[in-house]
Amino acid sequence: MPSKENSGDSKPSFKSLAKKSEEHEFYNNIPKGYTKGGTKYIIVTGSVISGVGKGTFTSSLGNLLSLYHGFKVAPVKFDGYLNFDAGTLNPYRHGEVFVLDDGTECDLDLGSYERMLNKGLSKDNYLTAGKIFKTIIDKERAGKYLGRDVQFIPHVTGEIKNFLRNLSVKRDANIVIVEVGGTIGDIENAYFLEAMRELAHEEGKENVCFINVVYILEPGSLGEQKSKAAQLGLRTLMGLGVQPDIVVCRSERPLNRSVQEKISIYSNVPVKRVINSRDVGDIHAIPLFLKDVGVDQEVIEILGLKGRARACTKEFEKWEELVSKIKSDGKKKVKIGITGKYTAVHDSYISILKALEHTAPYLGASIDVRWIETTNTEKAAKEVEGLDGIIVPGGFGSRGSEGKIACIKYARENNVPFLGLCFGFQMAVLEYARNVAKLGCAASTEIDTDTKEPVICILPEQEEVAGLGGTMRLGGYDMMVKEGTLAHKLYGSTKIRERFRHRFNVNTKYIDKLEEAGMVFSGMAPQKRIMQILELPGHKFFFATQYHPEFTSRPLSPSPVFRGFLEACLEGK
Repeated sequence: MPSKENSGDSKPSFKSLAKKSEEHEFYNNIPKGYTKGGTKYIIVTGSVISGVGKGTFTSSLGNLLSLYHGFKVAPVKFDGYLNFDAGTLNPYRHGEVFVLDDGTECDLDLGSYERMLNKGLSKDNYLTAGKIFKTIIDKERAGKYLGRDVQFIPHVTGEIKNFLRNLSVKRDANIVIVEVGGTIGDIENAYFLEAMRELAHEEGKENVCFINVVYILEPGSLGEQKSKAAQLGLRTLMGLGVQPDIVVCRSERPLNRSVQEKISIYSNVPVKRVINSRDVGDIHAIPLFLKDVGVDQEVIEILGLKGRARACTKEFEKWEELVSKIKSDGKKKVKIGITGKYTAVHDSYISILKALEHTAPYLGASIDVRWIETTNTEKAAKEVEGLDGIIVPGGFGSRGSEGKIACIKYARENNVPFLGLCFGFQMAVLEYARNVAKLGCAASTEIDTDTKEPVICILPEQEEVAGLGGTMRLGGYDMMVKEGTLAHKLYGSTKIRERFRHRFNVNTKYIDKLEEAGMVFSGMAPQKRIMQILELPGHKFFFATQYHPEFTSRPLSPSPVFRGFLEACLEGK
């Protein structure tokens, strides 16, 4: 007679789900130390259209639960594409590739999470379909599924649940908040939603809160809000076995009461939990807005967290002060040019934009960004005239490189504050080598493999690398900073840590020539002759980094590099 635990007629216990056996249809690896109910889950989905603001909502809710209520929040972004990570994605298609300290190349939403939660994340906070399926194939080849036929249910869904539970244990999280990429109805996230349905079934509905973010259309020709697309999206979600607990309605204007009631009827969600998240103008104000409309209190009630929530923390008070600074009048406007070849897609440079936006209020300034396309060299050189500062960001390949060099030359010769980032650092070296160090043919072997003056060349450890994905010099590295330099003044330390994403560097054969011509390399790798910061003494602000300081800049602690750059831009205003 079968035991009650494994009987097909009775629901198995939570612990029995951890058993990998051919005797039942379950597949779960419950991590050691994991307790059912010890971690609560929030699942954020989207419908109607992509780009509706799930990432902004998810990070803002995480901000509120973490910085205001004091919960340990661990965010996760799931992307349905089959890429292992975001490293090989074109910025035109997917925006910026964000890099974590452990070297993970990921979706730009991870950058939003780090900035809004004021904490560093890792590979455990990022999941793609490619990562899931590689894990499964590797396990199947190693015989880890004990001879079973590997299927979406229970194996794929089981690995997803295992990923979330492992994150919970590793981060000792009170709340794991999961953003499901794409929209309801997409084939590539259907199995993930099934995993979330199973998670709620296994953890208990009191431990899982589903939030669906919809978009309320308002066609200009009609002049009224239309909710039918949102209703259909909600019905599709419910058809997958997922009942939303909260519906967040994104709209340009305040939501009509009749629309709110329609959404409530179609979704089985009480009217008070149909929340209108309208445009508020500034992303940093969204956590305060969500607090005002009571989203956090509804989530706390649904998950039974009332007795565990804390009062406002000092971090949140600082956040409120920042929002107040952003709203204050009498700001000095600073015109900043961002030069590049992806300027048509502003998300390609989103971390730079955010670093500028959250640094400016501390200096009583506001940012007026001017986008400068560098594929036309002459036009780019003309468009930087009259700017208060110039940023040359990262990039790859030859297209637009000469335009960037022309912009850098203008900044150097006209004493305009200049900040070069990664590829911008390399282009600044080339501009100086050609026009000051008299190395007229100076080039990068990335652009010209046959150059006679390879001032920029591939890193030695990259010479034998064959593949593209995850093979660059990635993630956080320590650096040594020379005393008495601008870099030392900005950081206030001789040892710093920043995040990198590059294959090429300054050729060591040319370092002495560049320094003799007046360039100062003020930051470098310890025990290696890899130059990572350059500056020009006597210039108002001529500073470039091989790393990406925008990746570590946060609203409550802006990057010293961006602060120094903006201070220089404000001189004389």
